[in-house]
Amino acid sequence: MYADPPAPRARGRNEAPPASPGGLDGLQHPWKFNPDYQKLVEAWDEVLPQLETLRTALDKAYSLARSPQTWDAPVGERYVEDLREWRRRLALYRHSILTSISDAADDMPRWVRTTDVPQPFW
Repeated sequence: MYADPPAPRARGRNEAPPASPGGLDGLQHPWKFNPDYQKLVEAWDEVLPQLETLRTALDKAYSLARSPQTWDAPVGERYVEDLREWRRRLALYRHSILTSISDAADDMPRWVRTTDVPQPFW
């Protein structure tokens, strides 16, 4: 139905911070991996399995509801329609949650400068 947006990338094993040219003050500023970006990576990794569990449960219930051995009466189609609607709403919910995490990660820098460098007094 919907394709998942791109996931935020966790820090790679050999990933290095960007090159740090001297700033206006002439000092080299060290970089660190953005902790807020790391929280988005962790949120994605936590939410995705839960959404998959919900989708799997609804898919199983939907396939059982569509089975002719489950319902003898025509009223069973109403339950199949309800499950179809729940699956559609879960797909929309999944798309909105994952898109919000992905968009936040796109707007956030992966690396931030640290201010741990001692500054000279002028």
